[in-house]
Amino acid sequence: MLEKVKRFNWIMFAAMLALVAVGTVAIWSAGNARDQRFHGMWISNLQAAAFGLVLYLSLAFTDYRRFLELLAWPLYAGALAMLVAVLFVGDTVYGGCRWLWFFQPSEVSKLCVIALVASLLGGGDEWFCRLRPTFRGFLVSALLVGAPCALILAEPDLGTTLTLAPAILVMMFAGGVWRRGLALMVAAGALTVMAVLCAVYEAEKPGVPAERREAILRYTPLKEHQVKRVRVFLFPDDDPQGSGYNLRQAKIAIGSGGFTGKGIGKGMTNHLKYLPPAVSLNDFIFCVYAEETGYVGSLVLLALFLALLLPCCWIAFKSRDGRGRLLALGMSSLVFAHVYVNIAMSIGLLPITGLPLPFVSSGRTFLVTVMCGLGLVQSVSLHRGLEE
Repeated sequence: MLEKVKRFNWIMFAAMLALVAVGTVAIWSAGNARDQRFHGMWISNLQAAAFGLVLYLSLAFTDYRRFLELLAWPLYAGALAMLVAVLFVGDTVYGGCRWLWFFQPSEVSKLCVIALVASLLGGGDEWFCRLRPTFRGFLVSALLVGAPCALILAEPDLGTTLTLAPAILVMMFAGGVWRRGLALMVAAGALTVMAVLCAVYEAEKPGVPAERREAILRYTPLKEHQVKRVRVFLFPDDDPQGSGYNLRQAKIAIGSGGFTGKGIGKGMTNHLKYLPPAVSLNDFIFCVYAEETGYVGSLVLLALFLALLLPCCWIAFKSRDGRGRLLALGMSSLVFAHVYVNIAMSIGLLPITGLPLPFVSSGRTFLVTVMCGLGLVQSVSLHRGLEE
């Protein structure tokens, strides 16, 4: 046990706790500017963090190899079952059927899929090791990860798919899956994104008749609310009091923070309720934080994320076990994708999508899931005897 404690990555652990503290303060500040029902959300978030910490430490001192051998497939099967169930009996919130009782299956499924891919491509299944560099191996891998992604898209939840897909692609590349197939997959995805953006631009530009708009959008996979979000990205100043309102207020909040911010609990954009409560506590929590802490506080937040992700990458680099290396790469890629997409959409570099900022946004399911994933990454550090 003492030898394991010596291998404990304290930098990653301290960065995680610091991010939880920052998130608690940000949620408290955002909630206090809202109705009474939002005032106690920081307490429920802190309770979820405490529960996640117990799971984090439990998984950290559990051998991740044994965990993957016993639970990778059952967790994957359970994730598929939950994703199917939520489509039939789940609760619809903000246009998406994403809640099953008190949690979001799409968030839990991220860790389940990453665990399965790490087990398969990392050498946990000998029969698959021979297939990895072949077309059959690529096809099997694509089908296994494509099934949960398709179910998540059906909710619809495009944002979750956009963060899970890069993490899986990184794991497949590092795991030695057929490289030509991966290149074709990435190229096809990029072409699809460009085609959808061009179609929305052509349909939503000023002066386009309603009949032509409907004819163009009929061939895109986007729902009406997703079309509006892409339209705001392409024409940010076209409807500032309508569909572009949230993005406009987000930019105002970030810009008004200045260099050092206005102080915790003193952000006027949040206090005057220009940011709707539906987004200020989760999707746009960075705007609340940036207005109150300014440029300096934003740099500190990014530095904390860097202190969390660099140790994950170092653990992946030093791991001599394929499963541990892929597990660390998958989790670090997932967290990075969430941070990048959330902040980029807040400043208008990406279309707005409902994604939480890890540890900072209000979201108990995602918080506990990420802490469990990082606990497994810590387990890689503890059980592989990493070289200094």
